[in-house]
Amino acid sequence: MADEERVGPRDDAVLRATHALSAFIVPFLVVAFVVLYGFPRDTGRLFAWTIKPPMTPMTLGAVYIGGAYFFVRAYRATEWHTVKSGFVAVGSFASLMGVATIIHWEKFNHSHVAFWLWAGLYFTTPFLVWGVWAANRRRGSVAGPDDLLVPPAARLVIAATGAVAVGAGLFLFLMPSRAIETWPWTITPLTSRVLGAIFMLGIAGLGVVTDARWSAARIMLQVQVFMLGLILIAAVRARGEFDTSSGFTWLLLVGIVAAWAGAAVLSVVMDGRRAGRR
Repeated sequence: MADEERVGPRDDAVLRATHALSAFIVPFLVVAFVVLYGFPRDTGRLFAWTIKPPMTPMTLGAVYIGGAYFFVRAYRATEWHTVKSGFVAVGSFASLMGVATIIHWEKFNHSHVAFWLWAGLYFTTPFLVWGVWAANRRRGSVAGPDDLLVPPAARLVIAATGAVAVGAGLFLFLMPSRAIETWPWTITPLTSRVLGAIFMLGIAGLGVVTDARWSAARIMLQVQVFMLGLILIAAVRARGEFDTSSGFTWLLLVGIVAAWAGAAVLSVVMDGRRAGRR
């Protein structure tokens, strides 16, 4: 039997299971965003665990609503390559969140319904996300001669940004005691690992190394613009929580602004070229 027959047609189709999982996840992410971003000082009463200071829950909330946007797009997607890098990023994030939950089990409010939703999601979602990714990747296509490609310089910047984010994520997750000493606002071992899982979402940017199609990077960059924009607004809201005497504080903020602006500009430029081809 030929390889093509074993893996199925390379028609780039999005499987029904992928659509179903995407639709299932969205409501949970929206509710979590409302709680964490809208009421960051009330996590002890409204969430699975008490998160302090407010900058951390707002950051997590921004990630959740960015994830909701991604899964809405995944639900509507008809071409797997347009969302595949997002599933790798979400699978990595969810896996690390599950591990962090086990490591810091005693920090959670076990009597709150939000905790059981949290635990249920993070003990199942990694398997579901990686499962649909593994099943759907067999239908993936490769770039054709007429596909609009991201310019090499832009691919390098996207990949480098993703690599830096992944490096920061590993540092936060694996060395929380060191991260606590240097981070711009107050964090704990648990919130360090949560932030590490968030930074690991940068793995989506590494997708441009193997797939240079603009259509493969477009949604990922839209999520980045949306998510980082909300994190910057959160930073303004929580500006009193930052250690402004630390150079790392300004380095992090400048890096976030640069990543947000770069993704926004590239999106406008590439969408303009995409429209010019029609």
